[in-house]
Amino acid sequence: MDEPEKEITIYDIAKKLNISAATVSRALMDHTSVNVNTKQRVVEAAKEMGYRSNQMASNLRKRKSNIIGIIVGNLNSSFMSNVIAGVEKVLSDAGYNLIISQSLDSIQKEVNIAQAMYNNRVDGLLVSLAYDTENADHFETFVKRNIPLVYFDRVWPHPKCPGVEIDNVQAAYNVTQHLIEQGCKRIAHITAYKISSVAADRFKGYKEALEDNNMSLDDSLVLKTQLTIEAGRKAAHDILAMEPRPDGVFAINDACAVSCMQELKQHGIRIPQDIAFAGFNNDTEASIIEPNLTTVDYKGYEMGQTAAKLLIDRLNNPGEATVADNKLIQPSELVIRDSSIKKK
Repeated sequence: MDEPEKEITIYDIAKKLNISAATVSRALMDHTSVNVNTKQRVVEAAKEMGYRSNQMASNLRKRKSNIIGIIVGNLNSSFMSNVIAGVEKVLSDAGYNLIISQSLDSIQKEVNIAQAMYNNRVDGLLVSLAYDTENADHFETFVKRNIPLVYFDRVWPHPKCPGVEIDNVQAAYNVTQHLIEQGCKRIAHITAYKISSVAADRFKGYKEALEDNNMSLDDSLVLKTQLTIEAGRKAAHDILAMEPRPDGVFAINDACAVSCMQELKQHGIRIPQDIAFAGFNNDTEASIIEPNLTTVDYKGYEMGQTAAKLLIDRLNNPGEATVADNKLIQPSELVIRDSSIKKK
């Protein structure tokens, strides 16, 4: 087992730069008595050495804050609310408090939040990555300090950080296969504009189902979007302009699927007769929209509980990897509703 690196203090920075600890302290507090160049040198050295600003001196003495951070892409879905409820139940039973933060699916915001969580000396971190995150370098400071980190839903493969997710390839394959079995020949796929691991896996499932049914992939049917409600409306106009039009749509989240359906209905498209629809996540709106939306259901509460239990396990048994392959696959199921049933 690797020894965790020792906590960096202002004295370490002072020694490295050959200046006094008092100067380092003032520089880090942006005091006017320290010149700009020295300030810059101190800040750069602090960052390079992995210094954590002492915002909670008592935590430093105890080396424990009893606070866990969670970073999610967005809090605006029932799925994510359920995840957080599951996390909170486990952490509360174990005597930990939770700080919740959302990256709004922006990598830049995610980087800043990660740094803030680190500076606030969280004991552990739970992360569901932003859609446009293409590497997880900004979480390496946690790994180096042996601060437990568990990914969930949108995960990053890392030998020291377990991930809790569903089999996105299989789930997307099942959705596409269902649409094909309903007689769909041209299935549009609404995905993320930047292919995250989740979007990539769902695209792979879509593609494999087409291949297994001897249907070729048509790039013009793959719509890369921001996956928002507004993006769904825009996708509807792209679909209306297609020649010939698709007879099926598989969107990788429900919010986008629902707004796309609504917009198409306003333009006289009958669902599912003209275009069959399927989404993903089983959010509340999926069972409110008419016709009800076919989607993939997986349990947020259970996923949150599993991720939190893994984190607690890492905190109680530091350095011990407790997951054989570092990946826990949660079950998911295809929920078939009227939006996709062409064949009664």
